Amino acid sequence: MTATAAAATNSSDHATAAVHAQQPFALKDCSLIAIATGRKAFTLVEFRDHLRDVTLDSVYHHFWGGLLGARFEEREFNNDFAAWCRHHLHEPGLAEQLAVVDPGEHRKLESLRRELLDIIDERLDSSELAPWLRAERPFEFLRSQLVIFATGKTLQHPSEMSAVLPEIATGSVFYHFIDARRRLEDGGDDFSFWLAGFGAEYEELRRGLGKIDPFFASLSQVREELVGLCRQFCDGEEKS
Repeated sequence: MTATAAAATNSSDHATAAVHAQQPFALKDCSLIAIATGRKAFTLVEFRDHLRDVTLDSVYHHFWGGLLGARFEEREFNNDFAAWCRHHLHEPGLAEQLAVVDPGEHRKLESLRRELLDIIDERLDSSELAPWLRAERPFEFLRSQLVIFATGKTLQHPSEMSAVLPEIATGSVFYHFIDARRRLEDGGDDFSFWLAGFGAEYEELRRGLGKIDPFFASLSQVREELVGLCRQFCDGEEKS
């Protein structure tokens, strides 16, 4: 890219952010509807083969969908793949390996799928028994459809975030802070994208938001982190 083209691109990016900043941030809520794919696996080989061919929406659902589901106790594992391997296939070692996979480290779902397949293939290659184990219950591959709702709440300025965010539903946290990573080209969240339009003044807050890992926590805990970070930033502004 030439210097002229780069300058034009940067100018365009700044203009887009500036226009975006002038718009209120419309807070939305969401829920996930689980849809059967018709794919079931009783053995690790069947599981591997289905995982290789299933839609990426299914991979997304089994990592992130559980965050929005009703839950009366803390999940032992952060994704459905690990839970099935532990509780129904009785492969605790494989379950532990799958449990530490962080989808936030992958910009693309295909890359996440590849890491999972590499872990499973390694297990199949290293054990004579693993290919023959049969689960007590099959793994059923599901996919999700996201249903989005308007909340009627808006943010006019970043200074309002610390007061408004404690009141938002966990579905809003999911939509704006997690699902946004699929929608935005830079893989970031909606809050950070909106804050970019207010210039360098909120760059520190954006960096803080980028350090929050939403996968190994509940949506309520993520909301608490968001609120704490916004309050900390606002307090710092007042002191300065």
